[in-house]
Amino acid sequence: MAEEGERKAALEVVQADGTDGNCVTFVLHDEDHTLGNSLRYMVMKNPDVEFCGYCITHPSESKINFRIQTRGALPAVEPFRKGLNDLMGVCQHVLNTFERSMKEYRAQREEEMQ
Repeated sequence: MAEEGERKAALEVVQADGTDGNCVTFVLHDEDHTLGNSLRYMVMKNPDVEFCGYCITHPSESKINFRIQTRGALPAVEPFRKGLNDLMGVCQHVLNTFERSMKEYRAQREEEMQ
């Protein structure tokens, strides 16, 4: 058990003995379906990914078991990393679009008030 003041790692990598790096389970702590489903979608867009899925072990636990299995010699960590980066790009695009729209809306309302 972690002592007070110590932080638990946000990510654990679990790999079965005797397997290569193309089939890995990533344990994401303090996450839920919001990240799990969107990350699964981004990872599955990669044609080298044979399987990608996640489960939440128990409703009272806030952790995800996120499993990736790739074809060939591609390590599972590569599509995981690419999926996270692609998801961050999508989120940044949504944020930029929202902020631009809010700025335009406020400018329009200010014009109407004058």
